[in-house]
Amino acid sequence: MDKELPKRKHPRLKGYDYSSVGAYFITICVEDMCAILGEVIVGRDDLGAPQMKLSKFGLIVQQYLEQIELYYQNVFIDKYVVMPNHVHVMIRISRDNIASISSGAPRSSRPTTVIPRIIAVFKRLTNKEFGFNMWQDSYHDHIIRDEDDYLKYWQYIENNPAKWAEDKYYMN
Repeated sequence: MDKELPKRKHPRLKGYDYSSVGAYFITICVEDMCAILGEVIVGRDDLGAPQMKLSKFGLIVQQYLEQIELYYQNVFIDKYVVMPNHVHVMIRISRDNIASISSGAPRSSRPTTVIPRIIAVFKRLTNKEFGFNMWQDSYHDHIIRDEDDYLKYWQYIENNPAKWAEDKYYMN
């Protein structure tokens, strides 16, 4: 007897324009949760708090995250952290009039929504640099609703290395 596979829920908010002004919390995970982006090292900063020591793959991820603002007008990376097997990033779109980026990636002729396109280009470019596909197919997003929500996710990113052993993505 054949079992029917569960229907996969679409990860994006139906009907929402991901080109809208606002802030977005994004989590992108490494395929099979492999910890290839680096490791959490205890006691490496001035206060003895755990910090990330990035691998060569983690350094490439960091480089591409920091370049997003250079290629997308009115898009800002407010905060990010590269963890051993995932990345958290807060992306902010600052203006309604974003025609220069609503057409998609640089030199892209296909119109699309901004956030999914940025993530797709980021994954494609990093995978090309790595020489293999290291990311899970999708990603998690949260549309930040107000200042309290923004501060909550900012703190979450800030504290992520210190709380690594408690993180839902932690794999020992």
